[in-house]
Amino acid sequence: MLFIALEIVCIILLVRTNTLQGVTVLQSANTVVGALLQKREDIQYYFGLRKVNDSLLAENARLRMLLDAEKHSTDAIVDSTVTAVVTPKDTTKKVQYAEYIYHTARVINNTIDATNNYITINRGTQQGVKKNMAVLSGTGTVGRVMYASDNYAAVLSILNVKQKVSAQLADGTIGSVKWEVGNPDLLIMEEIPQQIPVKIGDSVFTTNYSFFPPNVLIGKVVKKKIVKKNNLQYLYIRSATNFRNLQYVYVVENTKWNEKLKVEDSTKLLKAK
Repeated sequence: MLFIALEIVCIILLVRTNTLQGVTVLQSANTVVGALLQKREDIQYYFGLRKVNDSLLAENARLRMLLDAEKHSTDAIVDSTVTAVVTPKDTTKKVQYAEYIYHTARVINNTIDATNNYITINRGTQQGVKKNMAVLSGTGTVGRVMYASDNYAAVLSILNVKQKVSAQLADGTIGSVKWEVGNPDLLIMEEIPQQIPVKIGDSVFTTNYSFFPPNVLIGKVVKKKIVKKNNLQYLYIRSATNFRNLQYVYVVENTKWNEKLKVEDSTKLLKAK
């Protein structure tokens, strides 16, 4: 302790009485302190990334809802809680809603190597998540909610053999997309007539016929295969969503879904009669 105290006294005297050595010592000290401060800042930034990501996800959801609201009404605004879209009161007393409402969620479990893969998210019925809601990533399609508890939900991803997704090419050609089992990056679009021109790199989107919102990117064509016996093309698509590194998603509430189901059910009753 005496040695350390004497070293400190010597350094102080050296800095005060010798300009050249003093500048050198101060520069060295500033370098060390600066490096330590930078390390502290890096650590704080790392542990604050989750909060930053949650904030960005909520803002993206708000912007998505705002864009959807703009399609229906120029007066629509988005609630800052990211749970509803409303319009200001006017003389007609008419309230308009965005057709799709986006809820943010974080992925807490995800499988990609099973026949039917599931994703668990940290949102449930208390946060507005319900069965059959579509789930999207920031880049494309993910899946559909199959079960929701109070605070969690299980999502059947598009990496499964239980359901096909209605899809379309940029020119409006309709087909269906299914998973190429075994490869979490590859999907297949079926039922495309051979005469339809398709290029490598063409985009494939969702349609109004599926549970997904329309015009959401499913993926891009990476390979074509022609089956001569039925004169159809099979398009191999690289998924727009990276399921290997899926951390955050949007759960999409279709505010007109129940109305749509009622209309479709009524047509079934008419056919039965």
